[in-house]
Amino acid sequence: MNRIVSLFQNFNKNVAGESGAGLLNVYFTAGFPELNDTTRVLKALQDGGADLVEIGMPYSDPVADGETIQQSNDRALENGMSVRILFDQLQHMRETINVPVLLMGYLNPVVQFGIEAFCAKCAEVGVDGLILPDMPMDVYLDEYKSIFDAHGLLNIFLVTPQTSEARIRQIDEVSEGFIYTVSSASVTGSKSGVSGDMEAYFEKLDAMNLRNPRLIGFGIKDHDTFAKASSHAAGAIIGSAFIRVLQQSTDLENDIKAFVREVKNSSEAIPA
Repeated sequence: MNRIVSLFQNFNKNVAGESGAGLLNVYFTAGFPELNDTTRVLKALQDGGADLVEIGMPYSDPVADGETIQQSNDRALENGMSVRILFDQLQHMRETINVPVLLMGYLNPVVQFGIEAFCAKCAEVGVDGLILPDMPMDVYLDEYKSIFDAHGLLNIFLVTPQTSEARIRQIDEVSEGFIYTVSSASVTGSKSGVSGDMEAYFEKLDAMNLRNPRLIGFGIKDHDTFAKASSHAAGAIIGSAFIRVLQQSTDLENDIKAFVREVKNSSEAIPA
């Protein structure tokens, strides 16, 4: 069974909603802060308690991302990161990594690599799913879904406050794993907190009784916002706030573990 599907099947949303202890998905950019930090960051996230991890494939024009993630993309590309190098870095990932891992990025570099070759490499290294925000649903269903399925990969779709109910239900019908619920129409990192309008939007989605669980992204930065999001979904996604931790870190592994545990409000001591 796909690790993402298994994670959500074993997750009790009612218990999590009461405690604010939803599932935490953390995004970071491959090859940032330094080219060879990818697996180091991934392992520290797992050790700190992240439930799943989203690795960004750096791209020169990340249109959905705010300044913080754009800067990490630029730095990673300057460091020499590419899709091929990322796959090389992840070659032995499953010797130490047990959490679900997704790759997030834009369609152009994947098409340049070759969709079938890309999916085959994902399966080879142990990637569980992809988030490609600019891939049209009809193109995915008509051309790529059979390839994804053959390699055991999930395609995670995004919904926003502007997504129509018909579109949300279509996404729910063709999805497995979870639905990425964008909290606002802005780019990543541009807002912090969960507003009343956002809560009304989340309640609307709750009332739709969708088949798939949801993770909320954009505006999640700390334990309070994570707990608030977790009361409306299965958990949340943190990106820009974590990139800032990497930018400022002087002790990468311990700083990563401390951040994750603070977000999840874990009292567990951080090992030296």
